[in-house]
Amino acid sequence: MAATTRSLAYNYDVFLSFTGQDTRQGFTGYLYKALCDRGIYTFIDDQELRRGDEIKPALSNAIQESRIAITVLSQNYASSSFCLDELVTILHCKSQGLLVIPVFYKVDPSHVRHQKGSYGEAMAKHQKRFKANKEKLQKWRMALHQVADLSGYHFKDG
Repeated sequence: MAATTRSLAYNYDVFLSFTGQDTRQGFTGYLYKALCDRGIYTFIDDQELRRGDEIKPALSNAIQESRIAITVLSQNYASSSFCLDELVTILHCKSQGLLVIPVFYKVDPSHVRHQKGSYGEAMAKHQKRFKANKEKLQKWRMALHQVADLSGYHFKDG
C-alpha cells in the first residue's frame, strides 16, 4: 500500500493500527474509548470503514488523513499482512509529517526490531507465502525495524 501524498485537511486526529485478535476487546478498545471520551476523533477499522469500501485503499486514505498514528504492536501484529501494509504506509506518511507513536503491548521492542519470537515466526511464514515478492517482505522488515527504533510506550503483563 503506497501512500502518495499527505492530506493537508485532516479527517482524523488519530489512526489506530493493531491486530484485532490480540487487543480489540481489551487494550485497543479501551484506548479508543478513552480517546473518543476526550473528544479526539479516532479512526478504528470496525467503526469507521464504510461497508462496501475496499479495505486497503480505505485504510491508506485514513492514515493519510490523520495527524497521529498509534501502532499497537502486540504478539500477533506481524502475522497480519494488513497490519504490515498499514505499517509501511504509516512510516511513509511519517516522512511527510505524520506523528507515529508505537505501543509495545506485551512484546519486547528488540523482538520487533530484529524479528525474533512471534515476529520472527510470522515473518518466516510470510517468507514462504510471499516468496515471489521479496520487495514486499523487505519493506515489512524495514518497517518493523524502523517502528521499533521510535520512542514509544511499553506495556508488559501486570
